[in-house]
Amino acid sequence: MAEQHLDTDLAWQLVLDAVNRSNVTLPLPGSQEPAIKLNGRGWQLLNDATRDARDLFELFLPLCRPVSEGAGPRVIGQLGQSLDGRIATVTGCSRFINGDDGITHLHRIRAVSDAVVVGAGTAVTDNPRLTVRRVAGRNPVRVVIDRRRRVPDSHHLFTDGQAPTLRLVAGDYHKGAGEIPVKGVLEIPCLGDADSNQPVDPRLILSVLNDFGLRKVFIEGGGVTVSGFLKAGLLDRLHVMVAPMIIGSGRPAFSLPEIDLLDDALRPRAKLVNLGTDMLFDLDFSD
Repeated sequence: MAEQHLDTDLAWQLVLDAVNRSNVTLPLPGSQEPAIKLNGRGWQLLNDATRDARDLFELFLPLCRPVSEGAGPRVIGQLGQSLDGRIATVTGCSRFINGDDGITHLHRIRAVSDAVVVGAGTAVTDNPRLTVRRVAGRNPVRVVIDRRRRVPDSHHLFTDGQAPTLRLVAGDYHKGAGEIPVKGVLEIPCLGDADSNQPVDPRLILSVLNDFGLRKVFIEGGGVTVSGFLKAGLLDRLHVMVAPMIIGSGRPAFSLPEIDLLDDALRPRAKLVNLGTDMLFDLDFSD
């Protein structure tokens, strides 16, 4: 039998097979022929593959590795922006800055994550579903940071019944206060005083999610929420998708403290990947 070249469809099946696995050789889907060997933090391709398939492995296999017992959650963030660094217009319009391939990329990240997190502003404005629809894969647990219960109860996250939703609201946190529903909504008081003007502590969010066994956490948006995790040094990886678009004004992608010297700028390890409709910067902040 002739050697099968891996395309993106086969590569994605192998990515899903690699979730939470290490030190194992995975066969080609539907055969016994070895395709890829997972070696702890690395991997070795045993078949020829297209460039797009290799890009898929490089982007997603690091997100599939098991999280070590006792280690903190693995956190990936993402932002979709214009060439001039905007994630929305001045009125908040952001659908859709990124193109079709960029949106598919989002669904892939969701499919290999335990939880997908958005802030209340993003949930109110975009009314997202946060489910996996464009590719094969399971839905993550959906998490909305909604201290003041700003998100309408009629929004998809609370009504579509497609995946469980955790609604983090004001109040004192008590570990073991509930279990993740199969497809419903669990409200978790944990964000302190509803009238507080202090930003939510991202470490608290991760601690609560860890208590529920959610170890691979995807911070999908918006810019303020992603920036909060970045500022706290909690992102292991950040995917920034840049669309060939100039908005000219509007909401910036990042909201971080000012610096005086470029020596103080963040300079993560970076790879550039052509997604088709968008260019992706894969930024590695892990040790």
